[in-house]
Amino acid sequence: MPINRRVVQAIALLAISGLLVSCETVSYYSQAARGQLAIVFSRQDIQQLINSGELPEELRVKFEDVLAIREFAQQELHLPVGEHFSSYVDVGREHVVWNVFAAPEFSLEPVTWCYPIAGCVNYRGYFSEQGAERFAARLSADGYDVYTGGVDAYSTLGWFEDPLLSTVLQRQSSQLAGLIFHELAHQVVYVPGDTSFNESFATAVEREGMRRWLDLTGQQAQMQASEEGARRQRQFNELVTDFQDKFAQLYGEDIPVTAMRARKAELQNEMRVAYAELKTAWGGYAGYDNWFGHSLNNAQLSTVSIYNDYVPFFTTLLQETEGDFATFYLRVKEIAGLEAKQRDALLAE
Repeated sequence: MPINRRVVQAIALLAISGLLVSCETVSYYSQAARGQLAIVFSRQDIQQLINSGELPEELRVKFEDVLAIREFAQQELHLPVGEHFSSYVDVGREHVVWNVFAAPEFSLEPVTWCYPIAGCVNYRGYFSEQGAERFAARLSADGYDVYTGGVDAYSTLGWFEDPLLSTVLQRQSSQLAGLIFHELAHQVVYVPGDTSFNESFATAVEREGMRRWLDLTGQQAQMQASEEGARRQRQFNELVTDFQDKFAQLYGEDIPVTAMRARKAELQNEMRVAYAELKTAWGGYAGYDNWFGHSLNNAQLSTVSIYNDYVPFFTTLLQETEGDFATFYLRVKEIAGLEAKQRDALLAE
């Protein structure tokens, strides 16, 4: 990216934060601008790193895989690759961003926050874990259920050329492919304020793209592992959705607060027992242990449906367009252009 464009974008980010009125809001957008600019100005060209001959062999191979994945994404999936994921940034921490989710104590309806570009979403992101924890503590003090989760990658929706981050390097090649397909999909279609639509669409592109990538590269073992992972994820989603219904039913009852709070705790324990049984059926697979190690409060439960509500719809739509991604994107853009009520009704079918 030319330096003059970086400067223009930097000024734009800082201007957005400076135009906002409350001190808290200015502080939030200032940390977001600083965090994003730190990434922008720390990028290193991946091809130059490969050509330097100074990379460890494992890292060189991974970088070469990323370049091949970029080419596949552009040629086979018709994704807007541009210069995205052609550079690398070592962020020097476990996650690049920490998202804070919140919901009322007796409701699964998440709190939303609205932003100038992304629209209204169900989380608030921080480039430091301490900043996220401070905000989460304030929400908790106000009586909300709160959940904080680390994020390893995100899309700037075309404002910047997104780099490959050190936070994802531990992933296998197939997982990197899925991540790149997912984040690039956000640049094809993005409806401000409709998180379920955006994430479900990107997840559908990710899954089909990864299937085709593994098929092309002959990674049959990885394909089987990917299919097994998708099966576990479906079962995980079904378990959470089943308990979401139970919690929603509880919150609709007319009972004293103390009784509702006690029953909520019982349901959380029942959910852990159900997961233990599912884990046994998986042969001890522990990939979701960390998630179930948290409180299982309403804020945490709300994060699951956000990413998966409409994946079956988009998967079916891709099949109906005979797997042609260009035609599929055109159809998705038409749906994205509908009024919210029309779009929701179509997706609900």
